[in-house]
Amino acid sequence: MAKKGMIEPFCEGLVAKDVISYGLSSYGYDIRVSDEFKIFTNVNSTVIDPKDFDSANVVDFKGDVCIIPPNSFALARTIEYFRMPSNVLAICVGKSTYARCGIIVNVTPFEPGFEGHITIEISNTTPLPAKIYANEGIAQVLFFEGDEACETTYASRNGKYQHQKGITLPKILKND
Repeated sequence: MAKKGMIEPFCEGLVAKDVISYGLSSYGYDIRVSDEFKIFTNVNSTVIDPKDFDSANVVDFKGDVCIIPPNSFALARTIEYFRMPSNVLAICVGKSTYARCGIIVNVTPFEPGFEGHITIEISNTTPLPAKIYANEGIAQVLFFEGDEACETTYASRNGKYQHQKGITLPKILKND
């Protein structure tokens, strides 16, 4: 993985002392969450519409610890930048340390040909505020290599989230 430049920065071993672990693991890679968050808010009493997302529904936050309100949701991004080969697909699952606290991490598949930071969805399913620690592990990525390159990569079909940097809000491609 490191030689192909798939993950930058790349941590060749698992870092686990005094932090929620990250880096190269047994059969995958544990990604870190950056210190940038978009926390959902109901202050403006608008509707969440994935076809017409109103950025007033989120509050930007930057810091070492993000507090997600009870029964609420936040978006974040990975520290790592990914460059997926045309014959590799990755899926991501939450880390057990957070899952055991009622914090659910969702990330959609990393398609062959995708390049960019990964936007992470974090749900606090508890009736209590939840802490998320920036610059520490948040989820594990599992890689699946195909026998050959896929016919149509994310890059070749001009995927709408290609080359994303930072946290990317939902968007729909418009007909011109």
